[in-house]
Order: sequence, then C-alpha cells, then structure tokens
Amino acid sequence: MEDSAELESILPYLPLVIGSSRRLLWPSKVVEALEAMSRGPDHSLVNCGEVLSIAISDMRASLSLADPLALSAPLGYALFFDELMSGADSRKWFAEDIPKLANLLLRLPSLLEVHYQNSRAYGYGLRILGPQQPGMVLLSQELIGALLACSLFCLFPISNRGLKHLPTINFDQLFAYSESQENKVRCIICYFQRICLQMPTGSVSFERKLLSLEHHPWQSFLSYPYADFWTKSTIPLCPFQVHSSGLIEDHAIEALEVDFANKYLGGGALHRGCVQEEIRFMINPELIAGMLFLPSMADNEAIEIVGAERFSDYTGYASSFRFSGDYVDKRSVDFLGRRKTRIVAIDALCSPRMKQYKLKYLIRETNKAFCGFLDQSKYSQYKRIFKMNSVQLNEGSSLPIKAKGESRTEEVRKSDEKSWRLEDCENYIGIATGNWGCGAFGGDPEVKTIIQWLAASQALRPFISYYTFGLEALQSLAQVTQWIILQKWNVGDLWNILIEYSSQKLRGEADVGFFAWLLPSLPK
Repeated sequence: MEDSAELESILPYLPLVIGSSRRLLWPSKVVEALEAMSRGPDHSLVNCGEVLSIAISDMRASLSLADPLALSAPLGYALFFDELMSGADSRKWFAEDIPKLANLLLRLPSLLEVHYQNSRAYGYGLRILGPQQPGMVLLSQELIGALLACSLFCLFPISNRGLKHLPTINFDQLFAYSESQENKVRCIICYFQRICLQMPTGSVSFERKLLSLEHHPWQSFLSYPYADFWTKSTIPLCPFQVHSSGLIEDHAIEALEVDFANKYLGGGALHRGCVQEEIRFMINPELIAGMLFLPSMADNEAIEIVGAERFSDYTGYASSFRFSGDYVDKRSVDFLGRRKTRIVAIDALCSPRMKQYKLKYLIRETNKAFCGFLDQSKYSQYKRIFKMNSVQLNEGSSLPIKAKGESRTEEVRKSDEKSWRLEDCENYIGIATGNWGCGAFGGDPEVKTIIQWLAASQALRPFISYYTFGLEALQSLAQVTQWIILQKWNVGDLWNILIEYSSQKLRGEADVGFFAWLLPSLPK
C-alpha cells in the first residue's frame, strides 16, 4: 500500500499497523483471537457477555493499549448480554452475529486499502479533518460497519485523542452505564444485527465546513461575516413553516436536518447523554464514525453528514427514551450511494445567560447557523449573488442598500438574485430544525428561532421547517413569523430589529420576550 498523507494522519488513531510489505495489518495475536471468534462460540468459547469482555481485554493487551477501560465496562457487557438481553437473542448474538463481526474486523485492513485506492482521485480518503481544514471524507457503509465493530470491541487507541480534541470513540463508557443506558445500547445492537443480516452497500460523507477567518483570492468558500454584512443584507426572508408536533428526522420533504450539537461531535452519545443529538446518533449509528476523525468545532465551523441510514425506532426523550424496534429506512440514494438524509451539526453557546444578547455573541450564533446552512457546492452562485461593484462577500463586505436611484449594478444584482431563486429553489433543499441552543444549553428560544431564520434565508435556502416540540415559549411562533413575512422585511431588516431588541434587553429596557416586544398585542 502506498504511503499517503491521509493514511499517515489517521494511522495513530487506528488499531492497525503497517507491516514489512507496507500493508495494513492486525497484530498476529489479534488475528488469532478474531479468527477463533469467527468460527463460533464452540471454538472461541465467547458465548456470554462476561467471556466477551475478557476476550476484549485480551485483544486490547495484544494491541498494547495502555489506557484502561471504564471501570464498570466488563460488568456492563455481562449485564447487558447475560441479563438484559433475552436468552434467545443472546444465544443468536454469540452464535451468529459475533462471528460475522469478527470476520468483518478481519477484513478491515483490506477494506481500508480498497477505500484509499478508490478515493485517491477525489481526495475523500479517511483522515483527520482537523480544525480550519474544510474537506470531506467518503466512507462505504461496510467500512463504517468495521470501524464501529472496533468501537464495540474497544480496540481504538485513545491515549493521544485528547491532544487532537477528538471525542470518545470506544463503547466502554456506553456499556459502563448499561442499566441506565440499556435502550441506547439496544439501538447499537440492533444496528449490528441488521448489518450482520445484510450488509448495506451505500456510502456516507462527512464534511467539515467553515467560514474562513482570513480571505484568500483562491479560496472556494466564504469568509466569516461581521455585523455590517448582516445589517445591510437585502436577501429576502425565506418561507417559515411551524410544526407544533412531529420530529425533525421524520420531516417528509428532503431537507438539511439540524443536529443540536456539542462542539465535540456526538456530545454524550457514548456516555450518559440522551437528548436530541445523542438520540440521533443512536438511531443513525453510522454518524458515530465521524467521531473517529472529526475534532471539536470552532466558532466558524460546522459538520455536515450525508447518507447515514436509520436503523432503529424509538419513543421518549432523555430519561423516557426507549428503543422500540427496527426501522426500515426507505429514503432514496444519490449518485454517490448516499441516502438522502442530510444532517448538519452546529453547536450553540452553552448557558449564555445575558451575554447571548451582546452583538458579539449574536454574530457568533448567526454565523454558526449560516456556516451549517450554506451549501458549499453552490459557492459560485453565492459569490455571483453577493457580488456588488466588484466587492465580494468573502472580502468581508456586505450588500449596501441604496436609498434613492439605484444604480444599474444594483438593479442587475437584484434581478440576478430573483432569477436564481426562482430557477433553483424548486430543487434546492430547505432546513428542518427546532429549539437549537435551548433546553439544556439555556438559550432564548425566541431569539434562537430568529437567528436560524436569518441564517437559512441568507444561505438561500427555500424554506425553514421549525419543530417546536410543544415548547410553551413558542406558542405564538406561527403568528409572529406570518406577521413578519407580511411586512416584506429582508434579512437586514429583521437583523436590525433583533439587534435593537437585544440592546434594550441588555440595558434593562425590555422585560418581555422578543415576540411580545415586537407585537405587544400578542395574547399573554
């Protein structure tokens, strides 16, 4: 196998070694253990959770993994597979699924070699997608299955992950709390059972997106905008749809679905967390693969994942979350074999209290959503629309509003903007979101709603579908957004009104929420 910068960047975080023939290999003792497991429990004696945890510890020792597993992880494996799982399901797991997963792990080196051969021409190979490095990794679902099997067996080295700001990747913490986390584990096991029954043949892409903090003429992405950009934007507000019930992942029309993310992708998915992001990672476990190679997000970054298949159904939320069986994902696939499920991870400010009304943080939150909502593949169209008198958005400027007698340049720009939206929005993908940055993060839901609307509109998305999850503070959301649309405001108009409200809030002159401040006639 040829050396590559991509492989070199990820190799310290994989459990494989490069042999004398320059090929990726498992250490010989790990091969012996996996081959034994692949022949079934009669040969390997791995027939229960307790023995599985011993086999995992032995393989980790063969890999010289010095970091210990979570203290109660061995008990957790035994508890789940020997007590919480039914006897029939447990016997089937060890007789059929463990051997297949062992075979899959034995093929990990060859799967990676094929992956790098196929990705060489496009630059989508598995690598650390580090901070301020926009790029994409495209993985087959089979390769993701093998990587997640490594997580199940806790085979990834973790000693240097903290230095790279990489999140948790092994499943020991998940099993350490297996009694309280039983339903999350059931989702993961459902995934493995499904891929053992029939391996999916598609692919999943993981993209680090950014708004550059510096401008370079050669860059093919936009720069981080500041207040002047938002103040003077003349982009129209996109249609706003309110759903008082339903879930983002069940949105009927293809849309970019928002993951209310932690800056570390996945948040507490592999720990005790069980809110919006963690639940999504459990029902679409292929998302977890991104935790292997995507370090934490900076303020000007977002992560978009396309193609993750859903395997589990569920009910509830947080402590009431329950696995409720198989889910058959019927979404169509694109030319890359990715399911048309688009998820964008954007992390909001945590516990912002009054600082969320300061201009600096309003810009931060709006730009965070804007970064996530931008379609980087349409950069040339963004540049064309946002260009004015040879001044481009990625030079840090904004769209000025001419008070009287618009120039010919402005007229052409407006005509160009209108024609682009009419021609392309029909096949363009909107935003499906909800109470991002609220709840556990402590943000103001009315302000966060407006911020997401501004970002979606500026990103030229054709609509935003907002799921309120029954939040009382947003009972009047439909009425407020309809009123705003009737005013024919643009992004700059609404931004300036939001800034005025926030300024009054900071000065103690506004003691009501944004909606009541904007429309005092709203019912209390």
